[in-house]
Amino acid sequence: MNKPIRTMSIFCMLLFLALLANSTYVMYLQSGELADDPNNRRIVEARFSRERGAILVGKNTIAESKPSDDRYLYQRVYSTPFKYAHLTGVFNFFGQTALEKTQNDFLSGDDDSLFLTSFLDMISSKSPKGGSVQLTIDPRAQDAAWDGLNEDLPAGTRASAVALEPSTGKILAMASIPSYDPNKLASHDLDEVNKQDRRLQKDDNKPLDNRAIETRLPPGSTFKLVTAAAALESGDYDSAEDLVPGGFEFDLPQTDDTIGNHDGGDCGGERITMSSAMQQSCNVSFLSLANDLGPEKMREQAEAFGFNQEYLDDLPGQVESAYPANLDPPQTAMSGIGQSEVAATPLQMAMVVAAIANDGVVMKPYLVDNELTPDLEALPKTEPEDFSEAVSPSTAEELTKMMVATVDDGTGEPAQIDGVEVAGKTGTAQSAAERNPYAWFVAFAPDHDVAVAVMIQDAAGVGRDEIAGGRLGGPIAKSIIEAVIE
Repeated sequence: MNKPIRTMSIFCMLLFLALLANSTYVMYLQSGELADDPNNRRIVEARFSRERGAILVGKNTIAESKPSDDRYLYQRVYSTPFKYAHLTGVFNFFGQTALEKTQNDFLSGDDDSLFLTSFLDMISSKSPKGGSVQLTIDPRAQDAAWDGLNEDLPAGTRASAVALEPSTGKILAMASIPSYDPNKLASHDLDEVNKQDRRLQKDDNKPLDNRAIETRLPPGSTFKLVTAAAALESGDYDSAEDLVPGGFEFDLPQTDDTIGNHDGGDCGGERITMSSAMQQSCNVSFLSLANDLGPEKMREQAEAFGFNQEYLDDLPGQVESAYPANLDPPQTAMSGIGQSEVAATPLQMAMVVAAIANDGVVMKPYLVDNELTPDLEALPKTEPEDFSEAVSPSTAEELTKMMVATVDDGTGEPAQIDGVEVAGKTGTAQSAAERNPYAWFVAFAPDHDVAVAVMIQDAAGVGRDEIAGGRLGGPIAKSIIEAVIE
């Protein structure tokens, strides 16, 4: 073989080897990355045309794929759209949100746990099917939360409610208003989907936001539970009957400012019990306690409950509740009443009271109870997981006494239930001068496994003087607790 032919042969062989290497790289090493690439429309269209698994609440299907007569074969349908929109999210041609996103591999049939099912479908020439997910949601609690937010509050209100099972961390209810109809975003009319999405994105009320986990606001007086916990855990106080500072006002350190109590009174004198301070939501008491404890002890206690951390795996978009480090003395004192730079989500405040209900142990919250194969074979349930020990059992017991007194004879009276002991705490947090305060209410039933947080971000049309956590949030919390214990 002469030299030119040999050179050309070697060159062609090298080209062939390069092509083989590139094909191998693309087909095996890069296949996963390409399959997940949002620009790979062929993969997207194939998944969009597949029979996707259902999302279940109790015996009810809240999201499922139904046969359609167009090119995409199946239409995603949300049977109770507004009530569950922030949980199910949306599956459409352009992507997924909420549970449709975090559970996408299982719902679409791509999860490793469904390998055998998918393999058998492939060799029998059947179209692959996705598995279904069963949620922890109690439908009665979800109904009570949704109805309470929509019927007990004025139209146009922005608010959220969360209920947890303290002993496990199961999310029993999670509702947020305003909401939206995911069916309009799951349509096969892609131009209409884009139109609806742009409208929702531009809406000043942010209906796409799940306020239970995506909105953090000053928790106001509900944070006094954290301050009281820090005081009891410090060793300086032993019980709810220990005396703490009272009086008409607190001199904010390093400033000329004074902070009074919400009613202008002295909370019963210069020295009052911690229980009385909680019962009356006495600002002076908790400003004084936070100031004495200092920023490190306050932050450590907040973090023991979950602040400054992420803990929810089943939904995307959770924002961390905040207790900043290195607060100065005036900010530290103000943090004791849930103001300053302190901010919390409704889920976080539900975790605070759930921990008190659970002898001081915070359970990691979760929403997916178990998964079902396409043949409805149940896979192992989600195992409850300890997140932290926020306080000792004795501290939890003393906090419970204070909260029960707050509902029995204090600001939490709207949450009273005949024949049922309820522990609660109200909160009203100041916002900008030109807008109404935020209203909060947190509660649990000591003899039943349920804890609740209600947050009213903006009660439309309600006068500033009428904003109060007990008045607005108490009845909603009461309804949710009643629904769970029926």
